[in-house]
Amino acid sequence: MKSELIEGDETVGEVEEVGKTDESPEEKELEEHFVLPGEVVGITEEFKGGDGTYTVRGDILASRIGTVQINRKKREVSVKPASGIPPVVKKGDIVVGMIINLRDSMALVKIAAIKGYGEREIKDPGIAAIHISNIRDSYVKNIADEFGLGDIVKAKVIDIENMRLSTAEKDLGVMSAMCPRCGTVMQKDERRLKCPACGNVEKRNLSSDYGSGEI
Repeated sequence: MKSELIEGDETVGEVEEVGKTDESPEEKELEEHFVLPGEVVGITEEFKGGDGTYTVRGDILASRIGTVQINRKKREVSVKPASGIPPVVKKGDIVVGMIINLRDSMALVKIAAIKGYGEREIKDPGIAAIHISNIRDSYVKNIADEFGLGDIVKAKVIDIENMRLSTAEKDLGVMSAMCPRCGTVMQKDERRLKCPACGNVEKRNLSSDYGSGEI
């Protein structure tokens, strides 16, 4: 805060008052809510993306499981992982990850969380793969009808040495997906997905708890 120093009828100058701060609660880091990878945590019109985030079409999304933190002074949003010794992925674990690449015979997944470990960040197991033969318990002709880039999937670890996953069970499969046309989170419409913004319809191998946000 500044005040004017008056000498007679003349203003000598301005003196900076020290020892006082006007920091508002909005300028402090505030822990918000728990999120899974792929969930929207902000928009680029309001914030810049910090640690644990990435940007798609103006949306800032979580790249890991954790707690949202907003620094309004810096206009930055980030996702903070939980502390503690990170758990290690084992055969038989149910994991959640993001589809980062699609090939003719497999989908590549970046694992982000293990069921039963809450919001604890895991020890990086590298990239896992879902072979086309392990997507369903029936024949799959086109892998692009089962998964899309950026989809969040729940899968079972069936081979730890080669990091192979399977979604061939009812409660496994895609948990969240964004519309490839407009970037809106898609909603479940019977056995398919429909974009509430542009009406685009997509096929997916859906988990029975699609959209629940629960592992």
